[in-house]
Amino acid sequence: MSGRAFLQIPGPSLVPERVVRAMSQPLIDHRGPQFASLQREVTGGLKEIFKTAEGRILLFPGSGTGAWECCIVNTLSPGEKVLGCVNGHFSDLYCKTATAHGIDVERLEVEYGAGVPAQRIEERLRRDQHRQIKAVLVVQTETSTGVTSNLAGIRNAIDAAAHPALLLADVVSSLGCSDMRFDEWKLDVALTAPQKGLMLPPGMALLAVSDKALEANRSAKCARSFWDWRPVLESNAAGHFPYTPATALLFGLSESLKMLSEEGLQNVFHRHARLAEACRRAVEAMQLKLFARNPAEYSNTLTAVTMPDGLDSDAFIDHTLKLVNLPLGKGLGKVKGKLFRIGHLGSLNELELLGVLAGIEMALKSFGVKIPLGAGLAAAQTYLLETAETRSPL
Repeated sequence: MSGRAFLQIPGPSLVPERVVRAMSQPLIDHRGPQFASLQREVTGGLKEIFKTAEGRILLFPGSGTGAWECCIVNTLSPGEKVLGCVNGHFSDLYCKTATAHGIDVERLEVEYGAGVPAQRIEERLRRDQHRQIKAVLVVQTETSTGVTSNLAGIRNAIDAAAHPALLLADVVSSLGCSDMRFDEWKLDVALTAPQKGLMLPPGMALLAVSDKALEANRSAKCARSFWDWRPVLESNAAGHFPYTPATALLFGLSESLKMLSEEGLQNVFHRHARLAEACRRAVEAMQLKLFARNPAEYSNTLTAVTMPDGLDSDAFIDHTLKLVNLPLGKGLGKVKGKLFRIGHLGSLNELELLGVLAGIEMALKSFGVKIPLGAGLAAAQTYLLETAETRSPL
């Protein structure tokens, strides 16, 4: 099909041309001085994105799933107890990864569509008088439901309980899109992958770790080899890695960090918030329901939309792809067939979002959903006009 390709799943996001060009340059010696300069540049840029002066940055070839495992095996021992906050498909898998390594996961179950309630964490930790719970596992933005939990509130809850548990946070769908303050929120591990807000192809696991997490690493007994933090930290000090790194992805990451810096991180957050609100207003004008329940917990990286009763969202997504070549995110796990997800993250602007919304309206109408054609698009346009900043002509 001719024209620009759309990819409105909630990650991977489309890779900007600048990043593609950066990744296409010839590879270099990964043990030479040019690579050492690249490694230090990328690590420094990531510290700014994680908002940390004190945390250490770790990069591995891998994925967000690999980052879960990397986090768990370096901070915990088999038989230790953790409090795993489950409010969607990915937080469920995060906890299952811990269980697979012999960790005793006490699941704090939350209704899908809601954020993790900090008060329940505080109450549970206050009851843990013998300090058996070693860590709290939480996903900041649950990609399966379009809900963002309040990490600052969760940190405050742990502190209010005067509990020493580590705070191990998945920020895969929020880093580079929404506010994330590693030092201020006293996170112990923040783990992510590059294919969302960082605008890269998949292929890396990225972590920021605190001194407290490094101390836990010294006594952690989970078996590890490839994911071991220590060899990476030692090699990084000399400007290289203990394995062959994903050099092309590091070239791309260097460029994406420059793009985020040029736009300004607060402007990036504002752009995501504005486009997300326009998308939500469009959905409501189409007379459809958002899956997320609490406006304070709406994600700025994706919007999950509940499919009308009697209709299968997987079939609708297939129909949309065939009709207008627009990929949307499917419902996962417990919500399979019940919702579709619109990604609005990474490199995205107003016109691109409006094209997405127009395609969704066309697909819904032709799928038999009774919507007022054009109402969603008009609602998004109205909001974007009301909040537009005047731009000087080039």
